Formats: sequence, structure tokens, C-alpha cells
Amino acid sequence: MDLKFISIFLCIVLTQFNSSKTFGNHLTDRSDLDTYIVQLEFPDDVFFSDSNDLYLWHQSFLPTTSASSDHSPRIIHSYRHVLNGFAAVLSSDEVKEIEKKTGFVSARPQMELELHTTHTPSFLGFDQNVGLWNASNSGKGIIIGLLDTGINPLHPSFNDKGMPPPPAKWKGKCEFNFRLVITSLLALEILPNRLLHLWTEMDTVHILQAQPLEIFAHVAMYRVCISNCKDADILAGFDAAIEDGVDVISISFGALAAGPLDSDVIAIGSYGAIAKGIFVSFSAGNQGPNNCTVINAAPWMLTVAASTTDRKISAEAILDNGAVYEGGAAFQPTNFSQNLLPLVNGDNCRYLSTMDVDVKGKIVLCNTGSIVTTIVELGERVRDASGAAMIVMNIKPEGYTTFADVHVLPATHVTYGDGQKILKYMNSTSAPVATISFKGTRIGDKHAPTIASFSARGPYITSSGILKPDISGPGVNILAAWKPASAGETTAATSTFNIISGTSMACPHLAGVAALLKNEHPHWSPAAIKSAIITTADFINLGNNPIQDETLNPASPFSMG
Repeated sequence: MDLKFISIFLCIVLTQFNSSKTFGNHLTDRSDLDTYIVQLEFPDDVFFSDSNDLYLWHQSFLPTTSASSDHSPRIIHSYRHVLNGFAAVLSSDEVKEIEKKTGFVSARPQMELELHTTHTPSFLGFDQNVGLWNASNSGKGIIIGLLDTGINPLHPSFNDKGMPPPPAKWKGKCEFNFRLVITSLLALEILPNRLLHLWTEMDTVHILQAQPLEIFAHVAMYRVCISNCKDADILAGFDAAIEDGVDVISISFGALAAGPLDSDVIAIGSYGAIAKGIFVSFSAGNQGPNNCTVINAAPWMLTVAASTTDRKISAEAILDNGAVYEGGAAFQPTNFSQNLLPLVNGDNCRYLSTMDVDVKGKIVLCNTGSIVTTIVELGERVRDASGAAMIVMNIKPEGYTTFADVHVLPATHVTYGDGQKILKYMNSTSAPVATISFKGTRIGDKHAPTIASFSARGPYITSSGILKPDISGPGVNILAAWKPASAGETTAATSTFNIISGTSMACPHLAGVAALLKNEHPHWSPAAIKSAIITTADFINLGNNPIQDETLNPASPFSMG
């Protein structure tokens, strides 16, 4: 960039600054400040030779500030790939002034998005050295970009023994604050501030699956969410991933509800990625089973619903009338007595301490009707009330979807139908008794895959003409990398792995499939890869019947894709 261009450019900047009133006075009221995403259109007569030129032009739209102002820095992110624009801390009056400038397109406050929080390769038909797994060379040379909450690089999931070096196309860089080289993990980018840095503390890894197969694809993690997900940071994550040269992007978060595509950062960012030939896989959301709850459903992205696998971590509820009801639990104690214990109804178990029910030394039946209490937290309340064990039963909308949670006491989670049978038994006798028998892992459930009750459903409310979701993937009771329990957390999980459910678990499975296809067919477009995935998907279960939903009725395209 020559000095003449710089002088002309700075003159334009100063002219824009002086052509409007000084904004310093607007900065005294902090309560009016917010982070805005400002979209611009490129001028016809200015050429930007590099990202710094573009950043300077973005700065020219900002208000000037008084010398006494401490409101800095103003620009949080400068975007160059997903859109032309920036995110900055502004007041509403400042935004009104920016709107008057040539090149302005739109501005809106940033929004928050929510996180959609093994055996699965075999279940999906991937076997070592066979079929696509062999033809794709185990994904060697493919870079998968993950936009999420961050990871612990020292986790065994990222053991880089036998990994090849990063491919030459990788343009990112790693700045470690400790001596460590991990070739399987290219970078963890902390946003904002665009600092490439591997997070050294244990952090939730709710999107990375533990795999028993050899995988040679590389991972680039962009930590765009901390306690929440700001869409200004998400756009920056997209921008960085595109700049760094990833092949596939996997995202497991989204808005609370679907909105217009032109204000949806997931749609905008993914469109920018698709335009660069990057495949994008997104979770469909966890607001099911109601209709019109699917999100992340723009036509160019792969929207992934969640379904079960044929693996059950079995825990049976046994009544004294001989009835046995299989449920699930990841906590499998070996010393729980098989003697029958008194069985009491705790309803939703939120108020055991105030209920006129003695639960000490008894098995407590809890339902999942509490919208503010997790299933594991129900167990904590039973334990704190001196209960011996817990049977969790679904409410009707949850049907046959059960979870193998890591409970804090002996427990099992049964279906709605089985729960009703247990209630009927309890009402038929004055002294109901039961026990729980832990059976370990069982493979071969003929109902699998079954669409999970929580998996969001179509049609897509923003555009009902778009059939969504596109496909379903394993998303129930998935073995995932995890952080050890911290003080005050309600979980019995103390290892580096946990059992997790959600469309956030399903989405990375399909990103992995896309990575294999991308390796075998490097010239295929994202649309071609998406088409290949969808048109070759199964529509029957292991019992050779149509795939079912949580009611065990045939699933519709709006639930399974």
C-alpha cells in the first residue's frame, strides 16, 4: 500500500469524522451502550489491499470520542469474509449518526444464542479399513472447525500419537502459553481479541465425541461462547475459520426461536462459509417435540436432528408383582442391595423436604415434569432427603426417550408408558415395594434409531417451503469428552468422559461424515456433499421397520429429516 493511497484514505477518514458532530458527549451514559453489528457495502472507488486497510475503513464509521472518554476499544470485531462490517460498542444516538454515512446498510444490537447441549461409529456403519472410512483415508488432511465453548487440549481425546502434521493449507497460528505441541488440535481461538490460545483449564467439551477409531482429521476450535453465545463473537468465529482454511464447520448452538434469515448470524455466517466451499453442519435445536421448533435451518446448511443408537446402559426397575421395566442409567453401582425396598411417589420431587412423605431408606418415584430441575438434580434432592434410590418416569410428551445419566444415587429412568404401569401398581397395593437391577451395556435395540423427544421439529417457521431438519444423527446417551466435576456441581461424573444427550451431540457426527466425504471427493461442493449424505440415509430401523419417534409411531420428515 503506497503513501499516496494512505494519505488519500486518511483524508477520507478525517473528512468523514469532521463532517458530523463530535460524539464524545454521547458516551457519558453507559446504560445506553450496547454492542451493535453494523453491515456495510463496499465503496466502488476504494481498493483495500489487506485486512488492515479494511479495518481502518471500518473505523472511519465510528464516532469520534472526547479525550476524557474511557470507552475503548470501540471495534470488537472487524469482519471480512462472512459480511462486510464490524461489531462495536455504540450508543443509540451514535448508531443514528452512522446510519447517515455512505456505505451503511444496517445495524442491530447483538443477540444471545443458546448451546444445544463410543459406539456410534459402528452404529453408523463405519468400520476400520472398510468402505468410506478406508476410501477417505480416515479424514487425513481435513480440518474441522468447531465454534463452541472451548476444550482442554490435554484431554486424552486429543492425544496426537501417530497424527500427521497440519496440512499446508492451514493459515492459522498457535500461540501457546505453555510448552506443548498437539498436531491433532490446531488451535483454540479465544474470541474476542482474536488471540489464538489453547485453553489450559478444564472446560466443557460438549460437542466432541470419544471415538475408538483412528481419525487423522485436524480440529480447530474457536471459543465463541463462554457463559453465553454473543452473535458478534460468532460472526468473528466464522470469519476466522474461513481465513484459517477449515474444510468443515460444526456448530451446536442457535437462537431460542427461528427468525428472519437476514438477521440470523448463523445463516449469514454459514452462507459466507458455503461461498468459500466450506461444508457446515448445525444442530436443529432441543425444543421438541412441538412442531415448528427447528432452528439453524437455512437451505444451504445441514440441519441435524437427534436420534438414539442401539446401545442401552440398562437399569431395570423390578416390582414385587414380577414386572420388570428396563430403564437407563450410566451410574451402575455394584453394591446396591437387591432386597425389595418401600416405593413412594414423590411427584416431581422438587419439594421432598416439605412433602408429608417419609422417603428415608425408600425408592422414590419422580416424574420429569419440573421444568427448572434436571434429572440428576432430582436425584440430589432424593439423596438429600435420605432416599435410598430413585425411579424417574417421563411425562407424556417425552414418551420413550430416556437418558443414561450419571446419577448421584442408584437410579433408573423409564418411559412414560412404563411409568404409568408403575403408578398403577402403586395404587393397587397398600405397601408397594421395588428394587433396581443394574445390567450394564446392552447392544441391539431393534427400535434404534428412534427420534428423541427433545429434537426440534419442522416445518421451518421462517419459511415453511424449506423441509427441515435434513437428517438425524446419534444424539442420545453419547459418550463425550468432559471435565471433572467442580465444587458445587450436581453430577457424579468424576472422569474425563460423560454421557450426554442433545442435538449438539448429533451435529458433530454428521460433520465427521462430511469430512470423510470431503477427503474422498475433494472437488465436491458443499451442496454435493449434503446431497450425498441425505440421499443415502436409511429410513428404516434395525428392526426393519420405518424409523419411529418418541411415541414409537412412524416418524415424519419434520422430525427425522
